[in-house]
Amino acid sequence: MSEIRDTLFRYLTMLQLIPRSPGRVSTPVLLEKLSERGFNIDARSLQRDLRDKLALHFPLGCDDSQKPYRWYFDRNFNCNLPALDVPGALTLVLAEEYLKGLLPSVVIGQLSPQFRDARQLLDDLEQNGLSRWARKVRAIPNGKALVPAPLREATWQTVSDALLAQRAIDVTYLSRSAEEEKHFTLHPQGLVSRHSVTYLLATVNDYDDIRQFAMHRIEQVSLSDAAWRPCHDFDLDTYIARGAFGYLQSKAPIKLVAHIAPQVAWLLSETPLSEVQQLTPLPGSSWHCLEAEVPDDQQTQWWLMGMGANVEVLEPVTWRTEIYAAAKSIVERGETLNE
Repeated sequence: MSEIRDTLFRYLTMLQLIPRSPGRVSTPVLLEKLSERGFNIDARSLQRDLRDKLALHFPLGCDDSQKPYRWYFDRNFNCNLPALDVPGALTLVLAEEYLKGLLPSVVIGQLSPQFRDARQLLDDLEQNGLSRWARKVRAIPNGKALVPAPLREATWQTVSDALLAQRAIDVTYLSRSAEEEKHFTLHPQGLVSRHSVTYLLATVNDYDDIRQFAMHRIEQVSLSDAAWRPCHDFDLDTYIARGAFGYLQSKAPIKLVAHIAPQVAWLLSETPLSEVQQLTPLPGSSWHCLEAEVPDDQQTQWWLMGMGANVEVLEPVTWRTEIYAAAKSIVERGETLNE
């Protein structure tokens, strides 16, 4: 009985690990993930389970165009393992609204079956009003959200598979600076979605430094015959914290002092600019004095510039000078156009 139970649990775990098309999961990755969950079987047994057992009862497909073989469910297969509950469905509907403005449509498409199942579950609950949830919930980004850069489905699939399976890839990349196509062998180390662009972090050829590649500029991609080269000292969180995407100008935080309008003070009282922040009313005025410890990065400067006349930066002096210079340039350009 114990052996039958273990086999059943292994089958259920395998079904949970196999994605819907166009997703794919290779047999070595399946073996690794099963091992992490306490199921130790060899590659031959795994193939037999997939081909002779599960594929007979479930709409499983096998991509045998290259080795190792990769498995997937039919895209329209409607089954949740485990079953989706109401709280999970509500969360998925809200997540879909939020993610649509951040991620490329091909990435959202990977989750479309789950989003569809969530909406279907809520639509079936008309008697308690939950079916109205999807029509009454929206997620609005803070600030102007650009339309996500278009991304080819095949590019996303190959890159994500390579990252998971620790494989090198050969790419044809459109360089923005040189405006020409370049050919690289990349060794993927991570993926970062920032605003409306998704970046692949990878080392190039035989070099060890991490570089960023905008996924939508990858013209062609294929798995490489070259061995994947790990970057042993690379940590994604550390890389981001050091300012890789925030245009950090110095490692140490700086003290920001500014006079801010009432509406900005209200905003920052509810959603602070940083963990270390103080707001002090200015005598005889509705304005406040803001003191905050912030990173020395361009992102914070751009936020301050976006506030326009509602913020007067006092410190650091370099920021004040740059902001005033930018404002002066805008005024001078406007005067020139009006001449």
